[in-house]
Amino acid sequence: MFDISTLTRRYVVRTLTDADADAMAALAASNPQFYRYYSGRPTREAMRKDLHLLPPDIDPAQKHYVGFYEGGTLVALLDLIDGYPDADTAYLGFYILEKGFQGRGVGTALYREIEAALRLAGKRRVRLAINKGNPQSTRFWAKQGFAVLKEVVRDDGAFLVAEKTL
Repeated sequence: MFDISTLTRRYVVRTLTDADADAMAALAASNPQFYRYYSGRPTREAMRKDLHLLPPDIDPAQKHYVGFYEGGTLVALLDLIDGYPDADTAYLGFYILEKGFQGRGVGTALYREIEAALRLAGKRRVRLAINKGNPQSTRFWAKQGFAVLKEVVRDDGAFLVAEKTL
């Protein structure tokens, strides 16, 4: 089982629950750029649904939906699935920063801490999906060293599946 307390030294990290859905939605809504390219909307109901959304054949214990806090303020969200699509891979389902923390290197610094924790936990790869056409997300993940593996079209849009070897 992955220990979320290893994800960062800079922020307080804790597992998010249904009771956090309003704060999660507010943080996500602070980033309208993301939602220009994604058909979903950052509502309380959408956040609650996302908290429990799992890929097929994944045990709920593998999912870690966490919040990163600074001074009691939620500054980032991370949906991490340990061991998907295989035991050596961690999947990032959602990673978003509060708008006021963007553009200052905070997202990159926090991601580097997350990546280091995953490497120490024995993960060999990190995988995620980028909303196709979102230039901000595409640049961010390319800067982190992710390479696109394939494009997937779903009911909620087109996505670029990307992966990085640790």
